[in-house]
Amino acid sequence: MRIRIISILLLISSLKLFALDLDSNNYNLHFQQTVILQYKPKMTAKYSGTNSLMTDEESETSLTNTFFIGLKPFEGTEIYFNPEIAGGSGISQVLGIAGAPNGETFRIGNPKPELYVARLFTQSYINLSNNYIKKEDKANQLPSKVSDEYLLLKIGKYSVADNFDCNKYSHDARTQFMNWSLMSNGAWDFPANIRGYTWNLLLEYGNKDFAIRFISSLVPNTANGSVMDMNIANANSETIEFEKPYKINDLDGKIRILGFYTQAKMGVYKDALFVVDPLVQNPDIIHTRAYGRNKYGFGLNLEQDLSKNIGCFLRGSWNDGKNETWHFTEIDNAISGGIVFNANAWNRPSEELGIAFALNGISTDHQNYLKAGGLGFMLGDGNLNYINEFISEIYYNIHLHDNHFWISPDLQYIVHPAYNKDRGPALAIAVRAHVEF
Repeated sequence: MRIRIISILLLISSLKLFALDLDSNNYNLHFQQTVILQYKPKMTAKYSGTNSLMTDEESETSLTNTFFIGLKPFEGTEIYFNPEIAGGSGISQVLGIAGAPNGETFRIGNPKPELYVARLFTQSYINLSNNYIKKEDKANQLPSKVSDEYLLLKIGKYSVADNFDCNKYSHDARTQFMNWSLMSNGAWDFPANIRGYTWNLLLEYGNKDFAIRFISSLVPNTANGSVMDMNIANANSETIEFEKPYKINDLDGKIRILGFYTQAKMGVYKDALFVVDPLVQNPDIIHTRAYGRNKYGFGLNLEQDLSKNIGCFLRGSWNDGKNETWHFTEIDNAISGGIVFNANAWNRPSEELGIAFALNGISTDHQNYLKAGGLGFMLGDGNLNYINEFISEIYYNIHLHDNHFWISPDLQYIVHPAYNKDRGPALAIAVRAHVEF
């Protein structure tokens, strides 16, 4: 009830703010609100553990409200500030499924709505040609002109996924597919605090033929933690991505190739098998944590228009899986893909239908750790009869008012949750309400 009251009050206040005249190229103000109600019916399981998906039916509600404030102090440089309120929870407190079904929820222990700074960053463009491309006014983007050859420097707090692993058909849980495995490459353990943000330094070069970007990021001092590790020499993450647009029969496509390397005070799955907690007689990876550990991997990301009203995407990713998952979710290898239909074909151009799948897996070391009763920050059934986790999702965005308000029914079918043949399948049924100005 408290979440719904706060949601209504913020929506009213935002409507009042947007009644003001903000017609200026030097500042802008945008707002989004997303509410997701998700329900899981009962499911079967031969056994359950500490981090298992609940077998009983359950329902949860999540909420995010974000203000996007932009300011251009002088030409070529922009500053953005995003205060955000988030609350609620995912089903089973976001435990027991590697591809969690609500991309708007994280592993937050307290479901009460909290106000925090999501983003605070500055970015500067250096134009390298005289051919300019117009950028429209939108959230975290002031209207401006940027040359088709440029350098971009971006410094501050934001999500690494704002600039990396983007895909126009599957990247935003507020308007597209909601499953974690479909928002980004599942095995990309991207650097972030518990809410998905961190402090970064990004440098990007782009021209009309390709773009290449590099980012260095702070990492938390514990897995899935909120406090960043300031021992930067031994705890940091670097990501590089190459992006190439192309055309097939005059239909737009884009390929992105990503690589990442993270070092932190991680634990080792193999070593944890020999460290047993005397209270529970299970391996505990926490006792093996030390500096000098690393995780590396890559991701492939494709988007392709199939016609004026149909597009598809495909992703594949892998990480070495020797040391514990540190930021995102417990996936060491993944493949995902889907197709999106614009409803212009049936005279509803602001609506769309999306259908997708994800196949997730973990390394042998990771499997052995969970099978021995070990716990990650999301998974741990007390045993493991290993098999790949398979997820399918379908959603439909229903446009209700003046390009500002959508309602989206969503259905996800999760086979072998947490890679366990002895549990599930599970069903997640959701309704998402999204408002943006």
